[in-house]
Amino acid sequence: MSAQSAQTASAKLLAIKWQRPHLSILNQLLLPHASEYVDIETSADGHHAIVSMQTRGAPAIAIVAALSLAAEVSQQQFDTAQQAYDFITGKLDYLATSRPTAVNLFDAITKLKRAIRISLDSQEDVAVAYVDAAEAMLATDVGDNQSIGRNGARFIEESSGVVGKIKVLTHCNTGALATAGHGTALGIIRSLYQKPESILEHVYFGETRPYNQGARLTAYELLCEEIPSTLVCDSAVSALLRSDPTIVAIIVGADR
Repeated sequence: MSAQSAQTASAKLLAIKWQRPHLSILNQLLLPHASEYVDIETSADGHHAIVSMQTRGAPAIAIVAALSLAAEVSQQQFDTAQQAYDFITGKLDYLATSRPTAVNLFDAITKLKRAIRISLDSQEDVAVAYVDAAEAMLATDVGDNQSIGRNGARFIEESSGVVGKIKVLTHCNTGALATAGHGTALGIIRSLYQKPESILEHVYFGETRPYNQGARLTAYELLCEEIPSTLVCDSAVSALLRSDPTIVAIIVGADR
């Protein structure tokens, strides 16, 4: 499956849009009041988008960094493979400074450097190899998220111990806005709700102070997907859990 078709099949909401050589991202600083896409044409644009938090979420940061350079490389002309290799590695080192705590970013950079090193050694087109590798990361992230969603939803169904409908709780934002599509922890909730004869009745989600990723972004995603949900004050979550035994799972992301 191509990167574009994988994304299209994954969700109604896309934070990252890629059609070689064009990249645009949903400006998450404006959510939920406005849905505006920003064109990303260079690695400098990608760096700014990450630093300013126009894009956020560890998987999305890695993909935006990779594709911002892919957009730039697609517009460049290189005289030699070595020139292309030096240009790309320099830009990857620059992108690494955008979010020093993002493990996914450094993992992606390591893999991309390995891919173009192999291309250089085998005398292939380094620029094309880089763009192909960046696109493959996009498709892989969507596929991984869909697998997380399927397996997580099945686990909750099989282990809930509740007869009838269930409720779940989540925190922060771990959905399509934080990834290349579908989501991780919120992707499980999305998959659970989309199953035929779904047992999911309701989703509670916290504000996620002080940046309010839950109140701004998870709320936005759940409304887009038409999943029944309620925003809960962070300080009221423990009282909610004590009062409602049909909340069978707390589904959150875990930074590596």
